[in-house]
Amino acid sequence: MPRRKAMMTGSRTRGRGHKKGRGAGLRGGRGNAGCHKTKRIMYERSGRVWGSHGFKRPQTTVSANNAINLKTIEENVAIWVSKGMATKKGKTILINLKEMGYNKLLGTGSASQAYKLTVDAASAKAVEKTMAAGGEIIHG
Repeated sequence: MPRRKAMMTGSRTRGRGHKKGRGAGLRGGRGNAGCHKTKRIMYERSGRVWGSHGFKRPQTTVSANNAINLKTIEENVAIWVSKGMATKKGKTILINLKEMGYNKLLGTGSASQAYKLTVDAASAKAVEKTMAAGGEIIHG
């Protein structure tokens, strides 16, 4: 028998006072019971609980961007050339990111060689870094 229980054995109320240790009545029900009535103040202090919050944009207007960084291109360019996903013309490497499923080019990383990239959109930093390396970006 646990020590506390052993200590309370023989006492009339087991250390809980009268009527406080019987069921869940003292706390207004178990769990979330009464959260819209008796426990309302507690829930209102924690923020909005009931009803719908915000809105959901129609899926016809939402388009997911599949973006790629210059760093990722740098890491994978040798593999893409060997697999035939990218072609090398002189010192320039031609990569069609649109065919690969990417629609935006981001500027994280750096371009160590000249790339001719075909993509729908590109960030200003990505364009700047690609041009500095002697490459170009074709939008389409």
